[in-house]
Amino acid sequence: MLMTRFLWKRSYFRLCSSATFPDIDTDYYCDTKNASEIKHNIHIRKGIGDIDRVLNTYKVLKSTPVCDVNYNSIKTNLLRELSYLPNKTHPTVREYEHEPFLLHEINKRKEFGEYKPLEFSEITRRLNLMRTDKLGHTCGHKSYYFLNQLAELEEALIKYTVSYLIKNNFQLVSVPDILPSNILESCGMAINSDRTQIYSLDPHHHGPDLYLSGTAEMSLAGLLMNSVHTKQSLPLKLAAVSRCYRAETSNIIEERGIYRVHQFTKVEMFVVTTPEDSDNMLEYIRKQQEELFSELGIHMRVLDMPPHELGAPAYRKYDIEAWMPGRNNYGEISSCSNCTDYQSRRLHIKYEENKVFKYVHTLNGTACAVPRMLISLVETHQDPKGKILIPTVLQPFMNHTTHIGRNTSVPELKIMKIKK
Repeated sequence: MLMTRFLWKRSYFRLCSSATFPDIDTDYYCDTKNASEIKHNIHIRKGIGDIDRVLNTYKVLKSTPVCDVNYNSIKTNLLRELSYLPNKTHPTVREYEHEPFLLHEINKRKEFGEYKPLEFSEITRRLNLMRTDKLGHTCGHKSYYFLNQLAELEEALIKYTVSYLIKNNFQLVSVPDILPSNILESCGMAINSDRTQIYSLDPHHHGPDLYLSGTAEMSLAGLLMNSVHTKQSLPLKLAAVSRCYRAETSNIIEERGIYRVHQFTKVEMFVVTTPEDSDNMLEYIRKQQEELFSELGIHMRVLDMPPHELGAPAYRKYDIEAWMPGRNNYGEISSCSNCTDYQSRRLHIKYEENKVFKYVHTLNGTACAVPRMLISLVETHQDPKGKILIPTVLQPFMNHTTHIGRNTSVPELKIMKIKK
């Protein structure tokens, strides 16, 4: 369906000539009048980048003849310095200091009375629904097995989410999980550095430039690389289900258990639109998330994130945090970002209007992130009688099952000592 409607309609989408360098807005970044504004933006976002170095390199480049043997290396250095700079920041967000702004809350917290709610790990241990211990022979630290009906609940969440997005005219795409560095870096991810969260494949066996994707956002952006769209075809709304791989680890007590793991399943939204519509599109994506999650009966709060939480690509970002009763704390379950033309300039994604080519704006949003969604679901809908109640909207995707009980079909893990 996607290939017929999307890739091969020339009036809708076509490839432009391959571009080697990102087309960063030098009119803005290389204008000395904007230097203090850019320097302040780097400071409040706690980002890397040196605008003074950019301006000095640009000055040298302007004074160097194109025919000079050093011209291309100077240009390459300039583009590298420019690529370190973060995106601009939304004017409203610039006024925030260190704390996010609470927009509103969704659903009330569930009251448990005298019953003290258990944590996800304890609930699943009692019901024999998950394994996280002694997995060194398979996938090691920060990994898990979901068993029986817990695995079914994961699939039900994904199917519920995908069906919702398709009803709202998102086009479903199956994406690769292995990507080259230029796609990852163009989307704003750091690789081959102390701060990287990206797994790299062994260059001796798999090629020198291959990495595991951290989110389907990067694969969907890569699909549109070097493309030109008609204005009438926008907004373009895509969605993908993929495995996400993160090399990050954490010793923070709030991120214990399966809250932060090395691989998980996620449904991602990715939208391409015109610059004048991107602010409204971010609000649209946030409302899609709120409608999706509110039906699951979990309590949430919606946050407008401060500058230092935006990362390099985002112009503005909303987070949704769910209440996790067993942990007695909130945990992030999704975010959505407007990246304006940060990614499109690096990936050369444009649209045509009156025979003029302009850069699109790209936006992304989490539609469902497993397993954090499961933590909030299971802890919220635990029953003192020793079962997990299934939200009504998920029951059709679980053969109309109303609750999850103890798993007896898979034996419990028992550690045995084997003599050599």
